[in-house]
Order: sequence, then structure tokens, then C-alpha cells
Amino acid sequence: MSTAGPAEIAVLIIIAVLMFGPDKLPEMARKAARVYHYLKNIANNTRDQLRSELGPQFADLDYQDLKPQNFVRKYVLDGLQDDIDEIKSDLSDVRSDLDLGLADIRNSEGLPEAPSESGPESVHDSSQPVPFDTEAT
Repeated sequence: MSTAGPAEIAVLIIIAVLMFGPDKLPEMARKAARVYHYLKNIANNTRDQLRSELGPQFADLDYQDLKPQNFVRKYVLDGLQDDIDEIKSDLSDVRSDLDLGLADIRNSEGLPEAPSESGPESVHDSSQPVPFDTEAT
């Protein structure tokens, strides 16, 4: 939603003067202001009624919250974020404990700290083509 700039407002004023004339223009502006305030009051009353019927949990409800993805993010995922953070913390603790245990095992058996970079030995001879079964694919 964009706002009207000075050029657009000037064009609207010129069109209003041409349509209603300079005599009726103040009266029309007052009527437009009344309609605007009436519609604003309806919107505010509707919002307040919706908030009161949904209960105190939704007291800070915004119209953007009625979009499904925003609603889920705000009221479901935010409530679970503390649990998710706690689980991540527990998992990092478990990982560090496992790393320490693995290092202790390597030290007790006289193995190097880090595994060798060569990786597992290849079973297949690289000079021969890889067997391929056309019926299996």
C-alpha cells in the first residue's frame, strides 16, 4: 500500500474543485471526513470485539496475525523456540561429551587424535570400468 505524494494530492484537489465547485467543496470535505471517521470507528470496534472474544492470550492481536503463516509463527513457533533452544543446547553437550570420550579412547589405544584423511580403502580397481546393470535401474 503506497501513500499519495504531493503531486497526486494536488491532482485530486483540482479534480474535486472541478467536480463539486468551490462552493460545495468544504461541505464535501466535511462529509468525507465524517465517513472516514465512521469507517475508522467500525474497524476499531471490530478489532476490539475480536480481541475480547479471543481472550487474553490474543490481546496483542494484529490484523497481519490473521495470515496463517504469521499466526503460526507468532503463536506456535515462538512458544516452542525456548524448547528448541534447550534441545540444541542438550545436543551440543552430548556431542562434546562424545568427542571427549572418543579422544580418551584414542589416547588409551595409542591412536592419532584425528582420523587419517585417506578415507576408507577402495574395493574397486580404478583401472576397470564400474559394473553397471541396465535392468536394475
